[in-house]
Amino acid sequence: MRQTKIVLLVAVMLAPGSGTVWADPAAGAKVFQVKRCQDCHYTDGPAKEKTIADQLAKKGPELWYAGSKFQKAWLGKWLQDPKPIRALKYNSLTAKNAGDHPKLAGPDAAAVTDFLMSLVSKDVKAGVVKPKMNPKGRLVFTKSMPCSGCHQFPGQKFTGGLNGPSLRDAGERLNPDWIFAYLKDAKTFKPVRQMPVFAGLLNEKDMQAVAEFVSTFK
Repeated sequence: MRQTKIVLLVAVMLAPGSGTVWADPAAGAKVFQVKRCQDCHYTDGPAKEKTIADQLAKKGPELWYAGSKFQKAWLGKWLQDPKPIRALKYNSLTAKNAGDHPKLAGPDAAAVTDFLMSLVSKDVKAGVVKPKMNPKGRLVFTKSMPCSGCHQFPGQKFTGGLNGPSLRDAGERLNPDWIFAYLKDAKTFKPVRQMPVFAGLLNEKDMQAVAEFVSTFK
């Protein structure tokens, strides 16, 4: 009887037109390897960088917490048609980003998305932050801790610095709870970084306000 139920379940999973989509991280991991994505990105955490030399040796950002950082819908689209997130080349303060990240075909992009979204961090607590045009968050972001010195963000015109990744579409790209976790403890995710340490400068309520504000960026 139990075997019959398993067979029926498999049949439902594989039935064409059933409308059921099943994530397969293992298949995505294989595509990730075949496409040599690991040449630029590592997916086994925790963070490995201990020195500046370690950071400079990397060709692209770490992805061991990608499922906690990104929003799945955005990631699936971006892998098929990657647009530069950084104005400057990774690990450079002068060279322009060539915008030549490889594209993945639809099925491969979907599989890799499932794989990357399975990589989560215990340090990101779900359901803490909701996007909100928080006045305090705006004040901290633009005045108290001028994040625009390193990050582009939306305004009347796109403004901001070029050293860090753009935040212009952060509300569609980033998980609000990850933004908050990163502000609280950036070194867990990036031990060697340019990002300031806000602990001791901002309280958690203010950091949450910033996360809420950034999560509204489109």
